[in-house]
Amino acid sequence: MATKRTSKSKLTTAKPINLSKVEKAAIKASRYGILYPPTEKIPTLIVDHFPMLGQLTALRFLEWIQANPEGVMSLPTGKTPEYFIKWVQNYLGNWNKKEVRKDLDQWGLDTKRKPDMRGLHFVQIDEFYPISAAQTNSFTFYVKRFYLKGFGLDPRKALLIDADRIGLTRSQTLNDIWPDKQVDLTLRYRVARCPLEQRQKDTLERLDQWCMTYEDQIRDLGGIGFFLGGIGPDGHIGFNISGSDHFSTTRLCPINYPTQAAAAADLGGIEIARKCLVITIGLKTITANPDCTAIISAAGQAKAGVVARAIQSPVDVSVPASALQKLPNARFYITTGAADQLTERCLSRLNQQAKWDDECQEKILLNIADHKAKPLLQLTSRDLQSDPFGKTLLTKTDGTLKQTTQQVYRSVVSKIERGMQVLESKRFLHTEPHHDDVMLGYFAQVVRHFRRASNQHYFMTATSGFTSVTNQFMLEQVRTLQQFLMTPEFDNLTGEQYFRAENLTARDRDVWQYLDGIAATSPDMKAQGCARRFLRNVYTVYGDKDRVKVAKRLEQLADYFTSVYPGKHDTKDIQRLKGMCREWEVECLWGYYGWGCSNVQHLRLGFYTGDIFTRQPTLACDVMPIVKQLEAIRPDIITVAFDPEASGPDTHYKVLQVFAEALRFYQEKTGHWDIQIWGYRNVWYRFDPSEADIIVPVSLNMLSVMEEAFNNSFLSQRNASFPSYEHEGPFCELAQKIQVEQYAKIKRCLGRDWFHNHTSPLIRATRGFVFLKEMNPDEFYESCRRLRHSIEDVS
Repeated sequence: MATKRTSKSKLTTAKPINLSKVEKAAIKASRYGILYPPTEKIPTLIVDHFPMLGQLTALRFLEWIQANPEGVMSLPTGKTPEYFIKWVQNYLGNWNKKEVRKDLDQWGLDTKRKPDMRGLHFVQIDEFYPISAAQTNSFTFYVKRFYLKGFGLDPRKALLIDADRIGLTRSQTLNDIWPDKQVDLTLRYRVARCPLEQRQKDTLERLDQWCMTYEDQIRDLGGIGFFLGGIGPDGHIGFNISGSDHFSTTRLCPINYPTQAAAAADLGGIEIARKCLVITIGLKTITANPDCTAIISAAGQAKAGVVARAIQSPVDVSVPASALQKLPNARFYITTGAADQLTERCLSRLNQQAKWDDECQEKILLNIADHKAKPLLQLTSRDLQSDPFGKTLLTKTDGTLKQTTQQVYRSVVSKIERGMQVLESKRFLHTEPHHDDVMLGYFAQVVRHFRRASNQHYFMTATSGFTSVTNQFMLEQVRTLQQFLMTPEFDNLTGEQYFRAENLTARDRDVWQYLDGIAATSPDMKAQGCARRFLRNVYTVYGDKDRVKVAKRLEQLADYFTSVYPGKHDTKDIQRLKGMCREWEVECLWGYYGWGCSNVQHLRLGFYTGDIFTRQPTLACDVMPIVKQLEAIRPDIITVAFDPEASGPDTHYKVLQVFAEALRFYQEKTGHWDIQIWGYRNVWYRFDPSEADIIVPVSLNMLSVMEEAFNNSFLSQRNASFPSYEHEGPFCELAQKIQVEQYAKIKRCLGRDWFHNHTSPLIRATRGFVFLKEMNPDEFYESCRRLRHSIEDVS
């Protein structure tokens, strides 16, 4: 962790904070104090990166066990505890090693007493309902795998939320009671209308009784002594969503859309998540024991907003974490990125700088102008004095306020002018983690550069993207192919060797057939294009030699897609088949603009496995395939999804690191140094305008084209089965919303007259903006190094 310290002048508190030895060691090494009142309401520890966050929570957990060998604990599921689990297992498995004992001793743990996990009581926090505990995507399955087995806990001392047993009689199953997976909570209050509803009503009554008994069992144990949890997009703790009563106990309840969207990937789609209810312990369940050590952990800038609200808000029903303020041992353990909106800490850090750089000044002034709905050039000293960052800025600038605002104004205008320029005679390599990232990130900039015939464009998708394809969509593809498989048209195509793997022209013809169908508004022509490609994919994946065998294969696939539960980890062949459907979609997208399949590269990098904890990329499997493509393309401009880590080592971060290593290897090998990198972000995270170097104007026409092309090309994504928690609908709608919001902010800062009176019709027609960050290779490598440091344990 960093050793630079910020001012602790605001750390005086009315009540002393009792820190554990681990926490004292963490504070000693940190640049921050534990609490900055009165703004902050819950003590907070900040670490540099995600693995360190896991290490700190693991150490505090082991420290607590030493003091409470028979204590009661609740631990989280999902990706949040990945490094917590790894560090706990590492310490327990290597406790007697000299270097491990030295590390533990430095953190204040008693190395003579290895924690005995079998004395602990475990309380499961939550579970989806009605989902069988046998499903690998159930939280109960996770708990049994990673905690009971992984930590060596005593199963007899575990309180689990096993939906296969709760509320059911011996002869009943979940499918018997909830055949459509839909739970109608109105049965709690109304009369049943049929025998099935009566069984459901009886089940609900028994389930509610079980929840009360579960709560009593926790209280009989003395309450929860150690609680570790993440924080959801709406601020939920457990499944206590925004609006939950702070005196709530264990219950069956619905969840809101942001929580459903966040769970969609685990459950197999938002369609499933919308049906699911949850069983969750309540906020009062967590706080009932006044001595409870309650830790909320969060990583990455994407969590900064919800973290700031949780830490800085007064007690409020809309902020579930504010219920923890009553606990003396409540803590937030977060990364530097997640602390990005903690006001007092940001001010404290900035005050240590003798002079603020241009980007910092620009960010502050743009935010003030936006907040005041006042053009930059009209800001006054009074406006800045009313803002804590603006007030501090006045003491840090060398020039007058007028000079500073004019400088920022000119900077923003120059960025827009850069975005209006169209380069010529360039070779572009557009890279993306997933197949729609380029479109959602900077579609307007891509299309504008298509219009120069001297430019060459290549597209490279890093992963196969199979996790975002539902079983229902695949079933539709199977049924479509079954309609065409034995038709005369397919007889003719087979006779001309159309489906042979080496027939590359035929791959383009698949795309042309589909696009012809779009132009002709012919569902049959489009369906035939899809069927051609799906048959080609089935031949490739399974090696079937003729259509008779394919017909049998399609029946098997139809049975699989109708019988397997949503969210189940697919077999390798199914993963490949789903991924190839996404590859077909992106070929159709760029086929819109005349680019053939040979210009679209599908890497299928090996680290992308669909496992909950995926491995790190490797040189041989992930880096070298990109180097090979770079050598063939020799690009002048490379675009990358420049997203910081959000809640762990996500795909965008890993792909960014892979591309950085591949580019470095390529440049050292070839000496091709004259390359520029454009970093983009899309629906998962945004650039602040101060971070951008290029601001690309987007017209209403371009927004319409983007929506039309997205819905026609990305058929598997039209229903938004795996949406963002920010928007209930397809990603193209969210991308438009973001670009329009970015335009609105810049318009407020420059003033409407700058747009309405501009000499360029492009600017007068602008209704959205795309932000890009331009870097040379050295700047790109340095940025990647900083990102890597934020997520990997590099010590």
